[in-house]
Amino acid sequence: MMTNHQIVLKDFPEGVPEPGHFAAAKASVPEPGDGEYLSRTLYISLDPYVRGVITGKHMYEDRVTPGDVIIGRTVSQVVTSRHSDFAPGDIVVDANGWQQYAVCNGENVRKLDPAVAPISTAVGILGMPGLTAYAGMTYLAKPRAGETLVVSAAAGPVGTMVGQIGKIHGCRVVGIAGSDEKCAMVTEHLGFDACINYKTQDLREALVAACPDKIDIYFDNVAGDTLAAVMTRLALGARIVLCGMITQYNITGAPPPGPNLAPIVGARAHVHGLVVYDYYDRWDEFERQAAEWFAAGKLNYKEDVAEGLAAAPEAFCRLMRGENFGKALVHVGDPE
Repeated sequence: MMTNHQIVLKDFPEGVPEPGHFAAAKASVPEPGDGEYLSRTLYISLDPYVRGVITGKHMYEDRVTPGDVIIGRTVSQVVTSRHSDFAPGDIVVDANGWQQYAVCNGENVRKLDPAVAPISTAVGILGMPGLTAYAGMTYLAKPRAGETLVVSAAAGPVGTMVGQIGKIHGCRVVGIAGSDEKCAMVTEHLGFDACINYKTQDLREALVAACPDKIDIYFDNVAGDTLAAVMTRLALGARIVLCGMITQYNITGAPPPGPNLAPIVGARAHVHGLVVYDYYDRWDEFERQAAEWFAAGKLNYKEDVAEGLAAAPEAFCRLMRGENFGKALVHVGDPE
């Protein structure tokens, strides 16, 4: 009988998770029933929202408790199938979580064409992070040529896509990131006009220098002090897209006091809350547009890939410490 290697939650973390909060486990490889398929995991997507699932704060996913396999989107290959829409060998995006094999009923699964782009991008710039950026920019921010766009967590999978979409629309793009290396990557590799290292620069002063005409669009992935600093530099009619709150994901108690929202009123700004699930009906539209941009060389990306399932806990902890460099992935296997 084949063994299914897994990573499960061992203990609920307080604050930033550590590898010791996770444990290796083994189970038998499951058999698919009628209308199901069995797939083998190739790549695991590591995403900050999983931290909220562990603490029970995520509104769209069931809580993970000790002994449960950690959840996560995956790129997988179908091994055996009793589902009419999937055949052995198909490459798909599903949700196997942190394990080698899983059974799926085909709901919310996308088939991939490996000829379009490297399959790992299907959980990065061409996957949920990409859709998040596309939806927020297209339907909420509505960028116009000549405007100034600022994006926090600029070196992450959502931030990198947001900035590149902004450039496609003719915006001046300013990133905010946590190291000189990340700033260099987004300016030199992705074409951002400027990037601020919030750990070494005075953020408010740096925003004045980088955004002389103030900020028309702010795509927020972190909240906290960064949001408060950006709000002091808003242009008339500015749009703010609230997407993520990285600074609060590791807080298990009461959240910190919020920023002063008075500047939003003064600037007549529009603030939008962005939840990617609201835009799942736009997947086909996004895939067509993103594939066109990718083929035209308008989209670049950076991946932070850990090798082997056993590396998932440390890689996830690095992500939650902000030490990842690009889209965080775990490479579990190759297609056959």
